[in-house]
Amino acid sequence: MVETPPQNGLPFMKMHGLGNDFVVIDARAGAVRPAPALVAAIADRHRGVGFDQLAVIEAAQDADARLTFYNADGSPSATCGNATRCIARHLIDETGKAELTLVTERGRLAARDAGGGRTSVNMGQPVLDWQAIPLAEAVDPDHLPLAGDPVATGMGNPHCTFFVPDAEAVDLATFGPAHETLPLFPARTNVQVVHPAGPDRLRMRVWERGTGITLASGSSSCAVAVAAARRGLTGRRVTVELDGGSLDIDWRADGVWMTGETMHVFDGVFTPAFLESA
Repeated sequence: MVETPPQNGLPFMKMHGLGNDFVVIDARAGAVRPAPALVAAIADRHRGVGFDQLAVIEAAQDADARLTFYNADGSPSATCGNATRCIARHLIDETGKAELTLVTERGRLAARDAGGGRTSVNMGQPVLDWQAIPLAEAVDPDHLPLAGDPVATGMGNPHCTFFVPDAEAVDLATFGPAHETLPLFPARTNVQVVHPAGPDRLRMRVWERGTGITLASGSSSCAVAVAAARRGLTGRRVTVELDGGSLDIDWRADGVWMTGETMHVFDGVFTPAFLESA
Protein backbone atom coordinates (compact mmCIF):
# COMPACT_ATOMS: atom_id res chain seq x y z
CA MET A 1 0.00 0.00 0.00
CA VAL A 2 2.44 2.66 1.29
CA GLU A 3 6.08 1.66 1.70
CA THR A 4 6.48 3.99 4.73
CA PRO A 5 3.00 4.46 6.24
CA PRO A 6 2.63 8.11 7.31
CA GLN A 7 1.76 8.51 10.98
CA ASN A 8 -0.47 11.50 10.29
CA GLY A 9 -2.16 10.14 7.19
CA LEU A 10 -1.48 10.46 3.47
CA PRO A 11 -1.91 13.91 1.84
CA PHE A 12 -3.58 14.18 -1.56
CA MET A 13 -4.87 16.74 -4.05
CA LYS A 14 -8.22 16.65 -5.85
CA MET A 15 -8.08 18.00 -9.41
CA HIS A 16 -10.17 17.87 -12.54
CA GLY A 17 -9.80 18.61 -16.23
CA LEU A 18 -13.23 19.44 -17.70
CA GLY A 19 -14.92 17.33 -15.03
CA ASN A 20 -12.63 14.34 -15.58
CA ASP A 21 -11.57 14.11 -11.93
CA PHE A 22 -8.48 12.81 -10.19
CA VAL A 23 -6.95 12.11 -6.84
CA VAL A 24 -3.26 13.03 -7.03
CA ILE A 25 -0.71 11.82 -4.48
CA ASP A 26 2.63 13.63 -4.37
CA ALA A 27 5.21 10.96 -3.56
CA ARG A 28 8.33 12.90 -4.52
CA ALA A 29 9.46 12.77 -0.88
CA GLY A 30 8.66 9.09 -0.30
CA ALA A 31 7.51 6.08 -2.27
CA VAL A 32 3.79 5.31 -2.47
CA ARG A 33 2.62 2.05 -4.04
CA PRO A 34 -1.18 1.93 -3.73
CA ALA A 35 -2.57 -1.60 -3.83
CA PRO A 36 -5.57 -2.18 -6.13
CA ALA A 37 -7.88 -2.50 -3.12
CA LEU A 38 -6.78 0.89 -1.78
CA VAL A 39 -7.18 2.53 -5.19
CA ALA A 40 -10.72 1.14 -5.47
CA ALA A 41 -11.51 2.27 -1.91
CA ILE A 42 -10.37 5.83 -2.64
CA ALA A 43 -12.42 5.77 -5.87
CA ASP A 44 -15.63 4.99 -3.97
CA ARG A 45 -17.62 8.24 -4.15
CA HIS A 46 -19.58 7.34 -0.99
CA ARG A 47 -16.94 5.84 1.31
CA GLY A 48 -13.80 7.34 -0.20
CA VAL A 49 -13.16 10.51 -2.19
CA GLY A 50 -14.12 9.43 -5.70
CA PHE A 51 -12.22 9.87 -8.95
CA ASP A 52 -12.01 8.75 -12.55
CA GLN A 53 -8.26 8.09 -12.26
CA LEU A 54 -5.65 8.24 -9.50
CA ALA A 55 -2.18 9.63 -10.22
CA VAL A 56 1.05 9.39 -8.24
CA ILE A 57 3.81 11.98 -8.72
CA GLU A 58 7.33 10.64 -8.17
CA ALA A 59 10.78 12.19 -8.41
CA ALA A 60 12.71 11.65 -11.64
CA GLN A 61 16.43 12.19 -12.20
CA ASP A 62 16.14 13.17 -15.85
CA ALA A 63 12.77 14.95 -15.85
CA ASP A 64 10.63 17.22 -13.70
CA ALA A 65 8.55 14.29 -12.42
CA ARG A 66 7.45 10.73 -13.10
CA LEU A 67 3.70 10.00 -13.23
CA THR A 68 1.92 6.71 -12.57
CA PHE A 69 -1.82 6.24 -13.19
CA TYR A 70 -4.55 3.91 -11.94
CA ASN A 71 -8.15 3.38 -13.04
CA ALA A 72 -11.05 3.46 -10.60
CA ASP A 73 -11.17 -0.35 -10.47
CA GLY A 74 -7.55 -0.42 -9.26
CA SER A 75 -6.02 -1.51 -12.57
CA PRO A 76 -2.95 0.35 -13.86
CA SER A 77 -3.18 2.78 -16.77
CA ALA A 78 -0.23 3.70 -18.99
CA THR A 79 -1.46 7.23 -19.56
CA CYS A 80 -4.09 9.77 -18.62
CA GLY A 81 -4.09 12.95 -20.66
CA ASN A 82 -6.24 15.15 -18.46
CA ALA A 83 -4.43 14.09 -15.27
CA THR A 84 -1.10 14.78 -16.96
CA ARG A 85 -2.32 18.25 -17.90
CA CYS A 86 -3.61 18.91 -14.36
CA ILE A 87 -0.32 17.84 -12.78
CA ALA A 88 1.66 19.82 -15.34
CA ARG A 89 -0.31 22.93 -14.36
CA HIS A 90 0.40 22.24 -10.68
CA LEU A 91 4.13 21.84 -11.32
CA ILE A 92 4.26 24.92 -13.57
CA ASP A 93 2.67 26.98 -10.80
CA GLU A 94 4.94 25.39 -8.17
CA THR A 95 8.24 25.82 -10.02
CA GLY A 96 7.60 28.89 -12.15
CA LYS A 97 8.82 26.99 -15.22
CA ALA A 98 7.06 27.61 -18.52
CA GLU A 99 7.99 24.18 -19.89
CA LEU A 100 8.31 20.77 -18.24
CA THR A 101 9.27 17.20 -19.06
CA LEU A 102 7.16 14.46 -17.49
CA VAL A 103 7.93 10.74 -17.62
CA THR A 104 5.09 8.21 -17.90
CA GLU A 105 4.81 4.64 -19.11
CA ARG A 106 3.92 6.30 -22.42
CA GLY A 107 7.38 7.88 -22.48
CA ARG A 108 8.72 11.40 -22.03
CA LEU A 109 6.01 14.02 -22.49
CA ALA A 110 6.56 17.75 -22.94
CA ALA A 111 4.20 20.17 -21.20
CA ARG A 112 3.99 23.95 -21.36
CA ASP A 113 2.03 26.93 -20.14
CA ALA A 114 -0.36 27.87 -22.96
CA GLY A 115 -1.44 31.15 -21.34
CA GLY A 116 -4.80 32.19 -19.98
CA GLY A 117 -4.72 29.41 -17.39
CA ARG A 118 -4.55 26.76 -20.11
CA THR A 119 -1.92 24.04 -20.31
CA SER A 120 -0.60 22.06 -23.28
CA VAL A 121 0.80 18.53 -23.20
CA ASN A 122 2.40 16.61 -26.05
CA MET A 123 0.84 13.16 -25.72
CA GLY A 124 3.33 11.64 -28.17
CA GLN A 125 2.84 10.01 -31.53
CA PRO A 126 -0.29 7.91 -32.06
CA VAL A 127 0.18 4.16 -32.31
CA LEU A 128 -1.24 2.89 -35.60
CA ASP A 129 0.22 -0.63 -35.78
CA TRP A 130 -2.34 -3.32 -34.90
CA GLN A 131 0.07 -5.29 -32.70
CA ALA A 132 1.16 -2.25 -30.69
CA ILE A 133 -2.34 -0.81 -30.11
CA PRO A 134 -2.83 -3.78 -29.26
CA LEU A 135 -5.37 -5.78 -31.27
CA ALA A 136 -5.74 -9.54 -31.03
CA GLU A 137 -5.42 -10.17 -34.77
CA ALA A 138 -3.97 -8.64 -37.92
CA VAL A 139 -6.76 -6.31 -39.06
CA ASP A 140 -6.82 -2.81 -40.54
CA PRO A 141 -7.00 -0.40 -37.57
CA ASP A 142 -8.68 2.19 -39.82
CA HIS A 143 -11.59 -0.18 -40.46
CA LEU A 144 -12.10 -2.70 -37.67
CA PRO A 145 -14.24 -5.76 -38.53
CA LEU A 146 -17.01 -4.65 -36.16
CA ALA A 147 -20.48 -3.28 -36.73
CA GLY A 148 -20.20 0.47 -37.14
CA ASP A 149 -16.79 0.36 -38.89
CA PRO A 150 -14.79 1.84 -35.97
CA VAL A 151 -11.17 3.02 -35.92
CA ALA A 152 -8.53 1.72 -33.49
CA THR A 153 -5.79 4.03 -32.21
CA GLY A 154 -3.16 3.70 -29.51
CA MET A 155 -2.26 6.68 -27.33
CA GLY A 156 -0.38 4.67 -24.73
CA ASN A 157 -3.73 2.99 -24.14
CA PRO A 158 -6.10 1.47 -26.72
CA HIS A 159 -9.04 3.37 -28.21
CA CYS A 160 -11.96 2.30 -30.39
CA THR A 161 -13.72 5.22 -32.10
CA PHE A 162 -17.18 5.00 -33.65
CA PHE A 163 -18.29 7.79 -35.97
CA VAL A 164 -22.06 7.99 -35.58
CA PRO A 165 -24.86 10.29 -36.82
CA ASP A 166 -25.62 11.51 -33.29
CA ALA A 167 -23.38 10.77 -30.30
CA GLU A 168 -26.14 11.91 -27.93
CA ALA A 169 -28.47 9.16 -29.17
CA VAL A 170 -26.12 6.29 -28.23
CA ASP A 171 -26.85 4.43 -24.99
CA LEU A 172 -23.23 4.66 -23.91
CA ALA A 173 -23.82 2.91 -20.58
CA THR A 174 -24.64 -0.23 -22.58
CA PHE A 175 -22.60 0.38 -25.74
CA GLY A 176 -19.34 1.18 -23.92
CA PRO A 177 -18.90 -1.92 -21.74
CA ALA A 178 -20.16 -4.17 -24.54
CA HIS A 179 -17.19 -3.09 -26.69
CA GLU A 180 -14.58 -2.53 -23.97
CA THR A 181 -14.14 -6.26 -23.42
CA LEU A 182 -14.49 -7.65 -26.95
CA PRO A 183 -11.93 -10.39 -27.79
CA LEU A 184 -10.40 -8.08 -30.42
CA PHE A 185 -9.01 -5.95 -27.56
CA PRO A 186 -6.74 -8.12 -25.38
CA ALA A 187 -6.00 -5.18 -23.04
CA ARG A 188 -9.62 -3.96 -23.16
CA THR A 189 -10.28 -0.60 -24.82
CA ASN A 190 -11.62 2.88 -24.32
CA VAL A 191 -14.72 3.49 -26.43
CA GLN A 192 -15.75 6.77 -28.05
CA VAL A 193 -18.83 7.76 -30.02
CA VAL A 194 -18.29 10.85 -32.16
CA HIS A 195 -20.07 13.02 -34.69
CA PRO A 196 -18.87 16.13 -36.59
CA ALA A 197 -20.03 19.35 -34.90
CA GLY A 198 -18.79 21.86 -37.46
CA PRO A 199 -15.62 22.58 -39.44
CA ASP A 200 -12.81 20.88 -37.55
CA ARG A 201 -15.05 20.35 -34.51
CA LEU A 202 -16.00 16.95 -33.09
CA ARG A 203 -18.61 16.07 -30.47
CA MET A 204 -17.43 13.09 -28.42
CA ARG A 205 -18.75 10.97 -25.57
CA VAL A 206 -16.47 8.46 -23.92
CA TRP A 207 -16.50 5.20 -22.00
CA GLU A 208 -13.15 4.71 -20.25
CA ARG A 209 -11.95 1.18 -19.61
CA GLY A 210 -11.81 0.37 -15.94
CA THR A 211 -13.82 3.48 -15.04
CA GLY A 212 -16.96 3.93 -17.16
CA ILE A 213 -18.57 7.07 -18.57
CA THR A 214 -16.54 10.20 -17.84
CA LEU A 215 -17.17 13.88 -18.56
CA ALA A 216 -13.92 14.15 -20.50
CA SER A 217 -10.84 12.19 -21.53
CA GLY A 218 -7.63 13.69 -22.84
CA SER A 219 -6.17 10.57 -24.45
CA SER A 220 -9.58 9.78 -26.00
CA SER A 221 -9.75 13.30 -27.43
CA CYS A 222 -6.33 12.79 -29.00
CA ALA A 223 -7.39 9.40 -30.38
CA VAL A 224 -10.61 10.67 -31.98
CA ALA A 225 -8.78 13.64 -33.51
CA VAL A 226 -6.26 11.26 -35.07
CA ALA A 227 -9.03 8.89 -36.21
CA ALA A 228 -11.02 11.73 -37.80
CA ALA A 229 -7.96 12.97 -39.67
CA ARG A 230 -7.16 9.44 -40.87
CA ARG A 231 -10.72 9.10 -42.15
CA GLY A 232 -10.49 12.47 -43.92
CA LEU A 233 -13.30 13.94 -41.82
CA THR A 234 -11.22 16.81 -40.44
CA GLY A 235 -7.81 18.37 -40.63
CA ARG A 236 -5.12 17.61 -38.08
CA ARG A 237 -6.12 20.47 -35.79
CA VAL A 238 -9.55 20.19 -34.18
CA THR A 239 -11.64 21.14 -31.17
CA VAL A 240 -13.21 18.20 -29.35
CA GLU A 241 -16.44 18.97 -27.49
CA LEU A 242 -16.97 16.72 -24.46
CA ASP A 243 -19.63 16.58 -21.77
CA GLY A 244 -17.37 18.61 -19.47
CA GLY A 245 -16.02 21.18 -21.95
CA SER A 246 -13.69 21.44 -24.94
CA LEU A 247 -10.10 20.47 -25.70
CA ASP A 248 -7.99 21.73 -28.58
CA ILE A 249 -6.06 18.92 -30.27
CA ASP A 250 -3.24 19.48 -32.75
CA TRP A 251 -1.62 16.46 -34.44
CA ARG A 252 1.82 17.80 -35.34
CA ALA A 253 5.00 16.23 -36.65
CA ASP A 254 6.34 15.85 -33.09
CA GLY A 255 3.18 14.33 -31.60
CA VAL A 256 -0.40 15.05 -30.62
CA TRP A 257 -0.71 18.23 -28.56
CA MET A 258 -3.65 18.65 -26.20
CA THR A 259 -4.57 22.06 -24.75
CA GLY A 260 -7.23 22.88 -22.18
CA GLU A 261 -8.15 24.17 -18.75
CA THR A 262 -7.53 22.49 -15.39
CA MET A 263 -8.69 22.97 -11.81
CA HIS A 264 -7.01 22.23 -8.47
CA VAL A 265 -10.12 21.79 -6.32
CA PHE A 266 -8.87 21.04 -2.81
CA ASP A 267 -6.22 19.34 -0.70
CA GLY A 268 -6.93 16.62 1.84
CA VAL A 269 -5.44 13.85 3.95
CA PHE A 270 -6.37 10.17 4.03
CA THR A 271 -6.50 9.18 7.69
CA PRO A 272 -4.47 6.22 8.96
CA ALA A 273 -7.75 4.49 9.83
CA PHE A 274 -8.97 4.78 6.24
CA LEU A 275 -5.67 3.54 4.81
CA GLU A 276 -5.67 0.54 7.14
CA SER A 277 -9.29 -0.34 6.34
CA ALA A 278 -8.78 -0.58 2.58
